[in-house]
This record gives sequence, structure tokens and C-alpha cells, in this order.
Amino acid sequence: MKRRNTPSKDAVLELLTRTGKAMSRDAIEKNIDVAIDRATIYRILNRFCEDGQVHKIVAEDGKQYFAVCIKCDDKAFPQNHFHFRCTKCNTIVCLPQAVHFSVPEGYHVESINCVLTGICKVCAKVT
Repeated sequence: MKRRNTPSKDAVLELLTRTGKAMSRDAIEKNIDVAIDRATIYRILNRFCEDGQVHKIVAEDGKQYFAVCIKCDDKAFPQNHFHFRCTKCNTIVCLPQAVHFSVPEGYHVESINCVLTGICKVCAKVT
């Protein structure tokens, strides 16, 4: 189904693309340059997830973070990849390393969530 573009959708996607990092709804709300409420941001983000434009990461802090999907080069960012959450700048970046795992016979994995937590390389230089 073809979806219409709105200034709000364009602004959210532009922000996520420009930052290159996964952002929480509240971070998006603080950094966006159009008037938009919390419910609309979530609606837009969930629609982007359904359409495969954005993927959702749930970190150990319980927050949902959203990042633009990079599907043009599956070697750069495989579908199942690691994420790194910086506890200093509170951002999440997608890492190009594929997640490799095995499960006992009879188990069928439907999704994975691999979040590494620590201090990112940018923040590590500052301290």
C-alpha cells in the first residue's frame, strides 16, 4: 500500500538518517524541527518498522530505539547484527558484525536482540 508523505514523516526520517544512530522517541521529540506529539511520533515509527524502513531495538533499559535500515549492502549490516548502547551519550549505533548463534535441536528462533552496553568510541575520547 502506497503511503502518503507528510512533513512529520519526512522530518522523523530525515533526523534518523542524518544522525545515523538509533534514537528513542523522546530523543526524536527533542531534536525534531516540526511540532509533533508523542503519539504521532510512535505511529510514524511503527509504520516505518512495518514498511521495513526502520528497525526497532529494545535495550536493557527498557526503552525502544529506532534506526534507519541499511539494506543496500547486506555485508555491511546483516539483518541480525549487534547494537551498541553508550551509557554516556545515551545513543545506540548499529555495528556491522553479524550475530552468530546456535540453539538446541527443536528450537526455532523468530527474532534476536543483541545490545552491547558501555562507552562509545566518541565518548571514550572525551574522558
